[in-house]
Order: sequence, then structure tokens, then C-alpha cells
Amino acid sequence: MTATVEELEAEALSLPNAQRARLVEKLITSLDSEPAIENSWAEEIERRHAEVESGAIALLPGVETLDRLRIEFQ
Repeated sequence: MTATVEELEAEALSLPNAQRARLVEKLITSLDSEPAIENSWAEEIERRHAEVESGAIALLPGVETLDRLRIEFQ
């Protein structure tokens, strides 16, 4: 027997937050039909992570980043 979307939705909403988040991530990932794009993003993430870890770039505190963005987009 196949569950209806409504039944699946009700069951999913009854899950604890962490499990719902995991389910959402898996569903969104399943919609990505471009493996090449996903691989490119993964490589970019690794590159940026390596820059941070090596000290090649410095991170800004969140408050400072938001202030700069507000100024830039006003």
C-alpha cells in the first residue's frame, strides 16, 4: 500500500526536530539532478575551508559582517 502525501506529511511532522531536519536535507538533496554542480560546490567548500584553516584568509565576527552588509546594501 502506498501512503498518500498527506499521510507522509503527518508522519514527518510528528518526528523530532533533528529527524525532520535530516529528512528535509535528504529530500532537498534528492531534487538536485546535477551531480557536476554538486561536485563543484563540494570542491569550493573544501577550498574555502582550507583557506580558513591555513590562515590565508581571516574570518570576521558575525556582528561585523552583518554591519558591513547593511552598509553595503542600504
